[in-house]
Amino acid sequence: MRFNRRDFLAATGAALLPLSAAPVVAADSSTLPVVRWRLASSFPKSLDTIYGAAETLSKRVAALTGGVFAAGDLVPGLQVLDAVGNGTAECGHSAGYYYVGKNLALAFDTAVPFGLTARQQNAWMYAGGGLELLRKLYAKYGVLQFPGGNTGTQMGGWFRNEIKSLADLKGLKMRIPGLGGKVMARLGAVPQTLPGGDIYPALERGALDAAEWVGPYDDEKLGFQKIAKHYYYPGWWEGGPQLSFYVNQASWRALPESYRQAFEVATAEANQLMLAQYDAKNPPALLRLVGQGVKLHPYPKDVMLAARRATFELYEEEAKINPDFAAIYRP
Repeated sequence: MRFNRRDFLAATGAALLPLSAAPVVAADSSTLPVVRWRLASSFPKSLDTIYGAAETLSKRVAALTGGVFAAGDLVPGLQVLDAVGNGTAECGHSAGYYYVGKNLALAFDTAVPFGLTARQQNAWMYAGGGLELLRKLYAKYGVLQFPGGNTGTQMGGWFRNEIKSLADLKGLKMRIPGLGGKVMARLGAVPQTLPGGDIYPALERGALDAAEWVGPYDDEKLGFQKIAKHYYYPGWWEGGPQLSFYVNQASWRALPESYRQAFEVATAEANQLMLAQYDAKNPPALLRLVGQGVKLHPYPKDVMLAARRATFELYEEEAKINPDFAAIYRP
């Protein structure tokens, strides 16, 4: 499925999301206000998968409300949560683990090392109390959260040089956000958090020795195989990473109930569609990458064992000092 990108700009920018009279609502359309929302995204415009979730949302809201879209730049990709919380944007599309500097518990909104698969994450969110726990957490930042897509299990990153043992991680500069980055630091690496569009230039100029993004389809489009030929698996820090839509709480309260329902329907569709797209597009992309000379490697056993040990040490330590983390984490 393709969407008209001229109608919607999100990547490290914004869109105007109009909510007007919904044809599915029984109320007289003349009584419903016209609302224009700006949507800021953390993701590169070139990626029809992860960026496409915001396009899916806008398309569905437009179909329900008869709206049209205008584009405009807004905020850097890693400032979406702040932008939505302070009202610079009414809504956003991002990943909770970009903001662990505020609170490590926000990582549970995306993925944690040796955590849930996409199917398990959806089960926890919709039927296991996860949505309620995360919304209570996000309320501290003036934001209402909605599941906004899942990439499925990710790859383990691109490396300039082969990783033969745990010792090879020492001093290695790697783009890896969230708790995965915290664990990598304990293994000797130097983690960095960069938005997707900044990874290739950082690799190209040597500011990074390694980088992880998502998986074969997105990684190929961003061109990482042109610089680093060693492609590792599994992405043990992202077994089923979920993205999220953020909505400014005051903006949400100002919406008519019919608009809220339209928005919730649209987020649910975007959440489901993203995983289907990745499952369909990743396998052929992986074959293409191998055909371009990319070398696939499993992480060495000593790396996996050390990572798992460091992960659960981190969880236990954080749960003792962070009530928000302890409220979600269950050993």
